[in-house]
Amino acid sequence: MEHKSTLQKEIAFAGVGVHGGKTVHMLLKPSDEGRIQFVRNDLGGVRLSPDPRSTESPNCTVIKADNVRIQTVEHLLAVLYAFGIDSLEIELDGDEIPILDGSAEPFAEAVTAAGIRSLPGRKQNLTVLESFTVSDGRGEIRVSPSTEFSIRYRISFDHPAVGEQDLEFSVTPEAFVRDIAPARTFGFLKDVEALRSRGLALGGSLDNALVLDEAKVINGPLRFTDEFVRHKILDLIGDLALLGQPVLGHFDVYSGGHVLHQKAVRFLLDHPGLYRIEG
Repeated sequence: MEHKSTLQKEIAFAGVGVHGGKTVHMLLKPSDEGRIQFVRNDLGGVRLSPDPRSTESPNCTVIKADNVRIQTVEHLLAVLYAFGIDSLEIELDGDEIPILDGSAEPFAEAVTAAGIRSLPGRKQNLTVLESFTVSDGRGEIRVSPSTEFSIRYRISFDHPAVGEQDLEFSVTPEAFVRDIAPARTFGFLKDVEALRSRGLALGGSLDNALVLDEAKVINGPLRFTDEFVRHKILDLIGDLALLGQPVLGHFDVYSGGHVLHQKAVRFLLDHPGLYRIEG
């Protein structure tokens, strides 16, 4: 898709925020401005655009400006990226995107039903020119040039329901909807008390996340045998969407998460010789 695009009609969502635990109403509105903007209606219409240099990652992706923040944006941003939607106004009456069923599938289905229309402005690609590696002591991301946007993601958990999972994926709208969007977020029962003591996972439930005890998934069945690594790919796409342009490059990730994803995004932007904006 060479031109910028937006939705053909508005889409409304309502649901609990997985971390804040409050019900949030969200409206996706077509826009001709050529950029994605969030609007906090509960704060008098304050506008906030995603900025990859100003994010937080307390078990989710948080965008912020001054004292305004919006959390858990990664699933929605991944869908917008996969469908090539780069012009949109997103109205919220709270500080969090609804988690819905814990996957990106409800967002993807709603966008498909609403339809997409092209805008006059042309897209610009961010093309990776040189390879680089970013690590955080536990995980690692190796980024290399490619003629497409592709991902290899590997995870390893000492848990019988997860273990080692390894998946390679080329990002296209069709493949994203089929293979990645349905994968749900997951967490471990043993971590719930600690998360809630930090003000996180207050809205988490068996309806919006896969939950694992010491031996199994307690609210299966899984949608894929490797649903866990597929959800990690979903999160990565959402975090790379913060770059604001379609990406041409290969991302090889081992034991990643939002902190490492966003570290790679900032490293790339801080080293202009590693990439070129073209289109």
